[in-house]
Order: sequence, then C-alpha cells, then structure tokens
Amino acid sequence: MPRPDPSPTQLDRDLADLKLLEIAKCYREVLDEAARKGTSMREVLATLIGMEQTVRQQRALERRLREARLPKRKTLADYDFNFPKRIPKAALVHLFDCEFVGRYGGAVLIGPTGTGKTHLLTALGYTACERGYSVRYTRVVDMLNHLTTAQINGRLAKALKTYVRPQVLLLDELGYLPIDKRGADLLFQVVAARYESGSIVLTTNRAFREWGTLFDVDNTLATALIDRLMHHGEALVIKGDSYRMKDKPSDPPSA
Repeated sequence: MPRPDPSPTQLDRDLADLKLLEIAKCYREVLDEAARKGTSMREVLATLIGMEQTVRQQRALERRLREARLPKRKTLADYDFNFPKRIPKAALVHLFDCEFVGRYGGAVLIGPTGTGKTHLLTALGYTACERGYSVRYTRVVDMLNHLTTAQINGRLAKALKTYVRPQVLLLDELGYLPIDKRGADLLFQVVAARYESGSIVLTTNRAFREWGTLFDVDNTLATALIDRLMHHGEALVIKGDSYRMKDKPSDPPSA
C-alpha cells in the first residue's frame, strides 16, 4: 500500500528542515496554478527549484555586499572616461571582467586626488560581489588603525583574517597620510599573507618612486610591497585634474 502524502503541515516542516524556505512559502500557490493550467509535475518542480535558487542567489549577494562594506554604490558606466587627461580605459574595463581574481592578480590605480580612483574601486567591488566573489573594502588608514589596536590588545591574528580571508581586498587612499613603522609592517603582513592566495586592488596618489618616503624612508619595505603587488598585477596610471573642482572658477573673483 503506498504511503499517504504528508499533510501540508508536515510537508512545511520537512521543507523547513531541508532549508527550502522559498519552496515552503510558494508551493501551494504554484500547485494551485498548475492544477488550473494542467501543468506537468516536471514543470512544477522546475518552477519551484528555480524560485528557490533565485532567492538563495539574491540572499548570498546581499550577504556578500554587507560583508564587503563598500561605500555608496558606483558603477563603471557612471565614470566619465573623457574627463582625465590620460587614462588606460581598455585595461580598466578589462579589470571589471574579474578574471584577475582566479589567478590571484590585482592592480594599483595611481593618480592625483579627484580623478575617480575611489569611484572605480567601489564600482569594481560591486561587480566582484555580483560575480560571486567575497570582497572587503577599506581605506588603508582604517585598516591600519584596526590592526594596530588589535596588535596592542593581543588580537592581531584574528584581525588579520578580516583582510586575508576575502577573495578580493580593496585598499583605498594609500599615501594621503604618512605611515609609521608599525603601520608599514602591518600593511606588509597583509600584502604578504595574500600574495598568490588572494587579490588586491589598491588606489594611491603616490607614484612608486615615492613609496619609500611614505613608509618612513623604508625603501626596502616599499620595494618588497611593490614587488608582491606587481608580480601578478598591473599599474594603471590616471592623470588629470580633480573632477570635484571642474566647475570651480580657475581664478578667484577680483575684489
């Protein structure tokens, strides 16, 4: 004798136990619609599985975006490639394919203040999340403050995982503030830990030749950082004036 179908209440519990929450929420409506239209059970099953998959993918994306801690959303389409005096557009657009992530590559975006480096970095972060990669965005100064406090309190190993674990680490605004010996050592630990195991994309207003001065005249550490960042990465140089100042008058009004 065939087993009786489970009651709706029991079926709901079984679906919940299997974490098929979207199916549990929608199956009655889908079955009713199928009965009206004479839809086959194969099609019903495909519909329910598709709904479950869509919701899970959306939840996973929302989780990745929360964990990425990105600034306000930016897109590549919103970036004005006509404003900078010089910009490697093809290389930047290719970066958004996210192929570099699989080979643990990366990039350093170099340019003066106001040329849209943070815009591009943020847009790349959203794109990487949408492509299924785990991402973490942080300003360099915020990361070093976090790691310094953790080191003082004996929790450095745990804090380092925050910046080593994600597949893509986005480091913004290197060079705007000087970095002391402790900060330079901590930055090197992050870069070294991710070398050939995770991707880094970094923005800076300092050319590579100035990094020794940035790290308290430590040219050896600067060279070691650049070597690791560039082994599987590329330098993308942007030249131009500040976009934020484009509508400002070039000369002050006369008295």
